[in-house]
Amino acid sequence: MSTSDVFRLPEFSRNIIVIVGGYGSGKSEVSVNLARSLAKSTSQPVTIADLDIINPYFRSREAAKALGALGIRSLMPEGAMAQADLPIIIPQIKGAIQAPEGMLVLDVGGDDAGAKVLKSLSDAFVPGGYELLMTINAYRPFTADADGTTKVMKDISEASGLKFTGLISNSHLIEQTTTAEVLHGLELTREVSQRTKLPIFFLSATQEIVHELDQEQIDCPVLPIDRALLKPWERGMLSEKD
Repeated sequence: MSTSDVFRLPEFSRNIIVIVGGYGSGKSEVSVNLARSLAKSTSQPVTIADLDIINPYFRSREAAKALGALGIRSLMPEGAMAQADLPIIIPQIKGAIQAPEGMLVLDVGGDDAGAKVLKSLSDAFVPGGYELLMTINAYRPFTADADGTTKVMKDISEASGLKFTGLISNSHLIEQTTTAEVLHGLELTREVSQRTKLPIFFLSATQEIVHELDQEQIDCPVLPIDRALLKPWERGMLSEKD
């Protein structure tokens, strides 16, 4: 039985999906896996844009080749600049926001500092024409409770000039994650949802965890995740084996 037979997959009525979150929230992994899911569930073309200028370790551009094999276009600096730890924003991203062709996923860097990149693009967004989703990981310092999470969201919103429209529950401890951690994170996300009056768009967890979840405990769509992004030293180890 597939996950889609048990849980609903995320669905979107708007073409532009902006995913933000604090450092270590897992938002880049979520962005990559969401792009994969959209490519499989819609006939529209799917594009992912890497706007993470903060974290050089986990960036959606690292999965560009694998995404390309699925027909997903990646917008990112090319050549030597693809791996640069610099605040590079290519002009094609603004054009894609102004006139999206199909579904556009924007992976935006952590916290308010990373969200400032959205401020420079804010005039390209049509009010009501995008989803701005906060990725909540209950096991990161600034989003460990509702007070901290809502403060981070306030900072990001003010820095970007955009309004949040929804939440993503993505609590994990990487390889040590259990269903208990995922469910604890969902409870926190529910509390933030009640405070902010924003809907929970989906819960994300690894395929293994998703298969262990009790359907009666989950009241939102679920995005199963296959790990796509590796730490720099893991990529080096993999290259040595090739």
